[in-house]
Amino acid sequence: MKNTFLSFEQVSLSDGFWKKWQQINAAVTVPAIYDRFAESGRFDALRLDWKEGQPHPHIFWDSDTAKWIEAAAYVIEKNGDTALIEKVDALIDLIAEHQEECGYFNSYYQQFQPEKRFTDRTDHELYCAGHLMEAAVAYHRATGKDKLLSVVCKYADYIEKIFVKEQSASFVTPGHPEIELALVRLYEETGELRYLNLARFFVNQRGLKPEQQYEWADPSYSQSHLPVREQKTAEGHSVRACYLYSGMADIARYDSDNELLNACKAIFDNIINRRMYITGGIGSAANGEAFTIDYDLPNLTAYSESCAAIALIFFAHRMLMSELDGKYSDTIERVLYNGFLSSISLDGKSFFYVNPLEINPTLLNRNRSLLDKSEHLPITQRLELFGCSCCPPNIARLMATVGGLLYSQNGNTLHIHQYMAGTAEFDGTKITQQTSYPSDGTVRILVEKYQGSEIAIRIPGWCRNWQLRVNDQPIQPRMEKGYAFFPCSSNAEILLQMEMATEIIEANPLVTENAGRAAIMRGPVVYCAEGADNGENIHSIWITDELDAEEWDSEQFGCKCLRIDAWQPAPSQSLYYPANKQPSVQKRLTLIPYFGFANRGESEMLVWLLKK
Repeated sequence: MKNTFLSFEQVSLSDGFWKKWQQINAAVTVPAIYDRFAESGRFDALRLDWKEGQPHPHIFWDSDTAKWIEAAAYVIEKNGDTALIEKVDALIDLIAEHQEECGYFNSYYQQFQPEKRFTDRTDHELYCAGHLMEAAVAYHRATGKDKLLSVVCKYADYIEKIFVKEQSASFVTPGHPEIELALVRLYEETGELRYLNLARFFVNQRGLKPEQQYEWADPSYSQSHLPVREQKTAEGHSVRACYLYSGMADIARYDSDNELLNACKAIFDNIINRRMYITGGIGSAANGEAFTIDYDLPNLTAYSESCAAIALIFFAHRMLMSELDGKYSDTIERVLYNGFLSSISLDGKSFFYVNPLEINPTLLNRNRSLLDKSEHLPITQRLELFGCSCCPPNIARLMATVGGLLYSQNGNTLHIHQYMAGTAEFDGTKITQQTSYPSDGTVRILVEKYQGSEIAIRIPGWCRNWQLRVNDQPIQPRMEKGYAFFPCSSNAEILLQMEMATEIIEANPLVTENAGRAAIMRGPVVYCAEGADNGENIHSIWITDELDAEEWDSEQFGCKCLRIDAWQPAPSQSLYYPANKQPSVQKRLTLIPYFGFANRGESEMLVWLLKK
């Protein structure tokens, strides 16, 4: 039996860290994205009446609109926002009005290249279709309205006709995976088996024969270098990759396909053990927004796209549905509190497309003026809109549904994966979490009228010492793959106390960028030093094993900040000097949560500190 997650609709966050973020998302982020998309012409593109002088629609604009509709649907599901419903309905009316009789809809191709539909594998048609499907499912669940759902079902039928029945398209599988996992969601919402079969078709056909690629890329860029069951390492464009792996995990689960599931396991292990940043970011190279080779994790030029972090959560979440293993839920947690949250400003209005682990404004500004313009250098401040603005609505839709990552069931066992204050209700059972996590490692969980017989609660991989009490009695649970199992029926009061110490983390020696360096974590949160707190040249600061850590609650960041002992060379006029002869100054180094960097103006930032 597979693990079935409670949906975000069944979980209500009551207060604390994630509730505040969801409030910002609903009140600020979703409306701000709508305004920027409206100003840029993304919504007007749906009218199919473009004229010279107007913003020129792009091949992926439909996906931006679809993701915004999906995010809005999730907010509507929780808040019932009438004004938001009106905005979404207006967009859906435009899509339905201009859908062709055959079922096709794409605002770019219908206006500019109608004769070339489904001829260019790299041009995101199926990717846009997939996001429309996900938006339709979300809006149907939120409102019961089926207008967009009818549109995408008709479109899916047409795609099945072109790609499976007639095989008249110029390619077989999408250049940018996404429709695979979207079709599974469409099947789950409608019960129409043909949509699951179509998802299975796109997964199974990938890599079977050569297909069109970008001129500058090899087949691994679009994960087409091998049949999916033979793929064992994460390759190519990191967002495309993890969307595909999510679709693979879905099909493996539905088909009980162990060969496909084993491929997913091998790929996942390759990511988290060799190709993932400490923040949960993936895709280290700007060239192709891609995975490169094992242990290639540069800090200053880290690409680590926001959408890639989100896609990794999707992949890990789906793996948890097939296999209860703490490495999946630990990865979700690592990404959530670090590489995902860093992608949005604290006020919810602006975003990072790229999430570096080091910022040196002086060096970056010099490089921009003097060096090769094609060299990737990260921006130092978040923006409200990008030319390719896939990340903002992606961030908004995950933020709205984060409650869906907390609980799952397998037979008579309830699994508790993540810690967030709130309540969940299902089948007459009510679960209440009380916690100030991630500031504190104490979690109180009240289970009422539970119909099962066992509970499994995750002990995070970062946690060295913990205690578990049930109904005020200490217990010795059975441990399996990072989860503590114990019997429970009817009512129970669970107290999990996790020691949340400040810890020094070192990288595998094969990560050459981090040789002689260390990072600081407290619980699931990665910390960084910023020039705003510590002055200039933070790259020269070093720490030792004796941190003498001091922590305090930060209202600005919503969790603990730290001060630790550190040393920095005294100013010198010499370019070189004998080893260990340069005078140094001891100082208290202030560390903030990594996700909060670049919210106080342009500043140096560093995650990996020198260590002596």
